[in-house]
Amino acid sequence: MDREKAFEEMLAFVLERQAETIEQMERLKGQNKTKTATYRQLMGNKIMYENMVSLYRLFGLLEGSEAKK
Repeated sequence: MDREKAFEEMLAFVLERQAETIEQMERLKGQNKTKTATYRQLMGNKIMYENMVSLYRLFGLLEGSEAKK
């Protein structure tokens, strides 16, 4: 697998996981479960994915409109 293809797959994975994490957090928030260990782990994951997307953007590998927050 060439590096560019691997990068594109990783980027798609990160953006997908970021969106899924946000959806899971919203679901738990609606159930008033924001103090659970699961919610807190999801918050850590969300921050990690946001940092990764920020690095992609910093190095010009991602356009601003493609990132999901």
